[in-house]
Amino acid sequence: MQTKVFLQKVREMCQKPAEERGLLVWDVTFEKEGPRHMLTVVVDKEGGVDIDDCEYVSRAIDPLLDAPEFDSLPSYTLCVSSAGLERSLRTPEHYRWGLGRQVELTFYRPHDGSKNKVGLLESFDDSSLTVDGQRYLLAEIASCREYYDFTSIN
Repeated sequence: MQTKVFLQKVREMCQKPAEERGLLVWDVTFEKEGPRHMLTVVVDKEGGVDIDDCEYVSRAIDPLLDAPEFDSLPSYTLCVSSAGLERSLRTPEHYRWGLGRQVELTFYRPHDGSKNKVGLLESFDDSSLTVDGQRYLLAEIASCREYYDFTSIN
């Protein structure tokens, strides 16, 4: 099974239990981490996600993932977690959510001598993001996440 198809099926599996808990399925990823694969379901809700929310979704989808159609996948660990304060932004929906927020970009190659840029996400389109008035091509961006300055906490 193609990873993209697998991720879509997992997202669909998560919708009902997520809605039952007032959650939004923020993201679903399947990545190799060292010798293992991780299937990560990221959820969010107004007021924050707690461990009971994550456990509820995990218990709801875990038996569904034992279906024979998934037997061709490498063994993996299921993780259901909160989007968190410094959540990854990867999709157009994520970028829309992030408009007007501080983000941290990490580039594949340095821009102006740096591989990182922190600034205000002002706009995006199919091929680029604009941060602090500077346009960056999505193809040049390794990652984008919400940025929170923890040093400003008194």
